[in-house]
Amino acid sequence: MDPQKDALQRIIATLANKNEELQNFIETLNHTLGQVQVNSTQVVSDLEEEFDTLYSILDEMKESMTNNIKQETVRKSHELQNQLTQSTNALESAEELLEFANNALHITDEGEFTKAAKQIKDRVTMAPAFRLTMKPKATDNMTYLMVDFSQERQLLQGLKFLPVPRAPEIVLGDCLVIDNEVTVTWRMPVEDSKIDHYILEYRKTNHEGLPRVKDEQCWEVVDNIKTTEYTLQGLRFDNKFMNFRVRACNKAAAGDYSDPVTLETRAFNFGFDSTSSHLNLKVEDRSVEWDPQGGKGVDSKVKGKENKGSSAHFTNLKNMSRSGTPSPKRTSVTRSPAPRGARDRFTGESYTVLGDTSIESGQHYWEVKPQKDCKSYSLGLAYRNLGKFDQLGKTNTTWCIHVNNWLQNSFAAKHNNKAKNLDIPVPDSIGVYCDFDRGQLSFYNAENKQLLHTFKVKFTQPVVPAFMVWCGGLTLSTGLQIPSAVRSFQKTENGLGGSNSSISQQDASVACDICFYDKLPSVDSSLMP
Repeated sequence: MDPQKDALQRIIATLANKNEELQNFIETLNHTLGQVQVNSTQVVSDLEEEFDTLYSILDEMKESMTNNIKQETVRKSHELQNQLTQSTNALESAEELLEFANNALHITDEGEFTKAAKQIKDRVTMAPAFRLTMKPKATDNMTYLMVDFSQERQLLQGLKFLPVPRAPEIVLGDCLVIDNEVTVTWRMPVEDSKIDHYILEYRKTNHEGLPRVKDEQCWEVVDNIKTTEYTLQGLRFDNKFMNFRVRACNKAAAGDYSDPVTLETRAFNFGFDSTSSHLNLKVEDRSVEWDPQGGKGVDSKVKGKENKGSSAHFTNLKNMSRSGTPSPKRTSVTRSPAPRGARDRFTGESYTVLGDTSIESGQHYWEVKPQKDCKSYSLGLAYRNLGKFDQLGKTNTTWCIHVNNWLQNSFAAKHNNKAKNLDIPVPDSIGVYCDFDRGQLSFYNAENKQLLHTFKVKFTQPVVPAFMVWCGGLTLSTGLQIPSAVRSFQKTENGLGGSNSSISQQDASVACDICFYDKLPSVDSSLMP
């Protein structure tokens, strides 16, 4: 290609780009010019509205004060008029008495004179002229009802347009993260009485330090905050940190954002691991539900291989109730640990699913809520090498509490096939607390944080949350901080053992009080994987 032609084409492309930029800029200027006119009209309208409001307030105050003056005038006039009437009547009475007395001086009869003198004395004693006060009940002074607007006049003369508010300052030391709530506190660098409200923005992040301009999360907005503190409630801490920033607003404009701060909100997050689930369980990220049809699509040869080794088991699988619910007869299951590297899927009567995240250290908390009609469920911890036929609480590598609402109600703590009855009501939701380093697993009533049971365990390998459910479902809540009530309770209980810590690895020789899995029903072979 000709170099001159190539250069000319580049010049043409540059000019075309510049031409497009200028056209876009002209469109922007025209749009901005139009908006200036629109916004100017709006600002004038708002200004007139503010002054009209001020005039209206002054008119209302003037009318109110004028009414006060009129009422005071009526009151004073009424009181003075009453005094004038009383004084006039008293004067007439006094003049009549004076005339009577002058006439009495000319009486010559001593008896008549004495009688007249006594009458005059009695009438003088009762005369209203001597009982009336000679001080007016009201003055003619009305100046105390006047007002002085000199200071207000100076304020009005100094009236200016509202400035853009300054950026608030978040007080990091007063911010609080507890019980999945975050309280953010801020202050204004200079006192500003014209602030109307504040806007708080926050977002979750996994990056420590200053917020990134382009983060994976968008800012969430809380508007119209009237105080310099706000608490976000009911949060799920599924990220390690949260960014916060706040801005002040008056009636004119919103100010700049405060310097953003980052607060740590670390919590234990996990879901159900569907690859570790029994085929009769329908698993989603944070819910698991019994599904009696879940295993019907599995090839019968595969089912035969997985259940090989127990003829008694197959006999009992045929016992079904008329309603289609598995019968309650106990079955004998051959337990064989899954070989290393195999998929951790449970089978037989081990209606189990594990969590997808291991615990190797630290303190963690999560909550589980069963469906109201759930027949049987367990929750606790297990080592990952749990065999396919193993049931929670029936091995020395699982710890759980179990609820049975089928045929015979029971609530028990279970480990290594040893159980302890929990003589307390079954809560609607159960909190699980694990302190891996101290070797402690505790269960709480999630509503009132009452301790249900504590296991003392020396963990020798990482553990995972473990769950069993039959005829019902469970809902999992994670991303939770350790509740302050639980944390306080643990501080007082650590090292004491506790009356509820009755089943541990050292108690393997204790006789089983309740083998609650004996209450689980047999299952038809068509429902088995």
